[in-house]
Amino acid sequence: MSFTIYPAIDMRNGKCVRLEQGDFSRETIYGDSPFDVARDFSEKGASWIHMVDLDGAKEGSRKNARDVIRAAEELDSQIQVGGGIRSMEDAAFYLDAGVDRVIIGSLAVKNPELTKELLRTYGSRIVIGLDAKDGYVATEGWLETSEIRAADIGRELQEAGAATFIYTDIARDGMLSGPNTEEIAALAKETGAEVIASGGIQGLADIRELKHHENISGTIIGKALYTGRFTLTEALKEEV
Repeated sequence: MSFTIYPAIDMRNGKCVRLEQGDFSRETIYGDSPFDVARDFSEKGASWIHMVDLDGAKEGSRKNARDVIRAAEELDSQIQVGGGIRSMEDAAFYLDAGVDRVIIGSLAVKNPELTKELLRTYGSRIVIGLDAKDGYVATEGWLETSEIRAADIGRELQEAGAATFIYTDIARDGMLSGPNTEEIAALAKETGAEVIASGGIQGLADIRELKHHENISGTIIGKALYTGRFTLTEALKEEV
């Protein structure tokens, strides 16, 4: 299994931003054009780019789709997108426009049956995003915490055909405090599916640590790139 670096672009009000621990009041703007940031990542050699519509995640509808579609149409990188995908129509909107994968987050908790239908329809083009606080899944742009353990929903959806999960430890996201490798590896072991680690990457050593765990297939990197902890070029060298 190969290991993939996913540079992250979080979009809010048409800009490229980062939040700390998913807190909308703790925002830093890193670019006026998400597409320009995506193009830079692509030109540096990223095989995948991870894009999140934060407005969509909070409001439950697509808000920053234009830059996502443009990236899918014009760039060589593959694109995965999450945020505000709450229906079959939302998923089809992106996938029919050339986006390679869509991430189902809140919907997986709120409507597991529709999520399973999406998995039956689109297979591996559906990625399940499990964003957790203390092991319990958070929804609605991380504003609500459910009573469902990430591992439990992970097993249920893996049995329904989910091949890839993204696990985000909200407490570490945007904090440069290192990934929660123990929980990420546990989810990979419990589900038998591939898991992409998200949240807390602070240095190249974190990437190397994740690579050693079976079924951890990649990592999403945001703030560490934007603040210059290391370059995307350096990170991409860790894929091999």
